[in-house]
Amino acid sequence: MNRIANIAAQHLSPVANTPLPILDAPPFAASPSRSLWLFSGPVDLGVFLGSAVLALFALWIGARAGVLYGRAPEWTWVPAVLLIDVAHVWSTGFRVYFDTQEVKRRPWLYALVPVLGLAIGIALYSEGDLVFWRVLAYLAVFHFIRQQYGWVMLYRARLGERDRFGYWLDTSAIYLATLYPLIYWHAHLPRQFWWFVENDFKSGSALSSLEAVVRPVYWTVLSVYVLRSLYQWFTTTRLNPGKDIVVITTALCWYTGIVVFNSDYAFTVTNVIIHGVPYMALVYWYARARRPVAARPYRFLTGGLVPFLLTLWLIAYVEELFWDRGVWHERAWLFGSGWDIGMFKIVLVPLLALPQLTHYVLDGFIWRRKSNPNFSLVR
Repeated sequence: MNRIANIAAQHLSPVANTPLPILDAPPFAASPSRSLWLFSGPVDLGVFLGSAVLALFALWIGARAGVLYGRAPEWTWVPAVLLIDVAHVWSTGFRVYFDTQEVKRRPWLYALVPVLGLAIGIALYSEGDLVFWRVLAYLAVFHFIRQQYGWVMLYRARLGERDRFGYWLDTSAIYLATLYPLIYWHAHLPRQFWWFVENDFKSGSALSSLEAVVRPVYWTVLSVYVLRSLYQWFTTTRLNPGKDIVVITTALCWYTGIVVFNSDYAFTVTNVIIHGVPYMALVYWYARARRPVAARPYRFLTGGLVPFLLTLWLIAYVEELFWDRGVWHERAWLFGSGWDIGMFKIVLVPLLALPQLTHYVLDGFIWRRKSNPNFSLVR
């Protein structure tokens, strides 16, 4: 959900389309009637806190099963990667390509992004498969970081928080919660896990020095954030539990999955779940809001959570079938025997990665309030 923060950045008020004061306005204490949550209390707690608890519980399951320090087993890959990670990428379809009215609103954008993405992907892959995967990995990293930042900014907008110190503390905390583990990862390569493929992150001797410099800043900023939040919880009525949950669970999951453990299993469960589940919740919320004015096929696919998820899971399975039979050849038990595609891999790999690339790029447009006047998450 790259740049979902742009919704909040337009300073929307709880009353749609009413301008809010700028960030250096006096701190605003939310009125009792103003909701603390983006969706609702149970939904927010489920998708943000619940997904983090599930990720950490998966670590306990992994320890009990003896896979905590190894490669993610198949029973982890299916729910985490297939049903969450790949599915959440395709959920962008409900925001864009499954909605004919939305496609007609910006046809050039929605056509050119995949066309240019495929052309660039083929050009990168022709320079070497590692070049292709490295560019895609760093684009994905940017996307993952910006999504967590976006949630924090949305919660700030929801509660009308516009004090300058709070803005910089929140921004520093969420960026350090994600960037420091990544710096640590780069400074300690090779690790037992990669973002996409082996060696997709580039190591460098200077990164060890950078990690040593950033480490005390990381702990200091997060400590100040926690102390400030505790002070507010015990001394004022200016509570923002959703924002606190996002910051703390992001820091906990990223640090645990990347720094504490050195395993593919730990990284997979802590990285994927807290990213994909909230995003699918956002898209489902949007799709349900669009349903009354959308075409009949769209209304059918968004008639409830079950058809919504089944649609995503079916598409995700088909995509992974082509990946496995054409490229990876790792899960014949699930997808069947592999194909020998030879020289066609230069086209097939960028083509199969195109949904991810399109998802990353379009997220910089589809959640912006300025260019989406009919969309408002912060009311």
